[in-house]
Amino acid sequence: MSFSDYVASRWEQLLTDSWLHVSGVVQATVLATVLSLLIGVAVYRSPVGSAVATALTSAILTIPSFAMLGLLIPVLGLGVAPTMTALVLYALLPIVRNTIVGLSGVDPAVVDAARGIGMSRFDVLTRIELRLAWPAVLAGMRVSTQMLMGIAAIAAYAKGFGLGNVIFSGLARVGSANAVNSALAGTVLVVLLALVLDGLFALFGRLTTSRGTRGR
Repeated sequence: MSFSDYVASRWEQLLTDSWLHVSGVVQATVLATVLSLLIGVAVYRSPVGSAVATALTSAILTIPSFAMLGLLIPVLGLGVAPTMTALVLYALLPIVRNTIVGLSGVDPAVVDAARGIGMSRFDVLTRIELRLAWPAVLAGMRVSTQMLMGIAAIAAYAKGFGLGNVIFSGLARVGSANAVNSALAGTVLVVLLALVLDGLFALFGRLTTSRGTRGR
């Protein structure tokens, strides 16, 4: 069976796996963004705190994906729980780092002016600093999303969701009929979906960022 015939005969399953893959990655990125914003807001005014937060999230990326899942499975079991936990942890570094950089890069004169007109500390943070830092945060989200698209495929090891199951199924049957087609279909879809998702993030960024902020 040719590759095109394989895809045509299994398009429904491939579509379902693609949706689960993208959905899981987006959800993990959103959760990681919330955590990263909380961490970034807590430490960005402290050089020591910023360095510790960056170092800890960097250390997570040094753990191989298989090892991370292997450590989580005894605690969380198989399936969605260890997969989502691993994805969120791996997504933290780019977003935490960019949040800290974005918030630290806000012009102090702008903050002083906002306080001068009576804005509270919370208002300054939410209406001024986070808005100005948003392009940097979004850039971190895009990097994390691209990383997670590949890492999520390895989650099949933990009986996770998505296209990793298609890839691993093919690799486990190398030499049999359609084994290469299965692995290739999953791999190609991961790459294509990563590109599409990055384009959607770019569009989202243009819609949620003012022209003045984009020009910073």
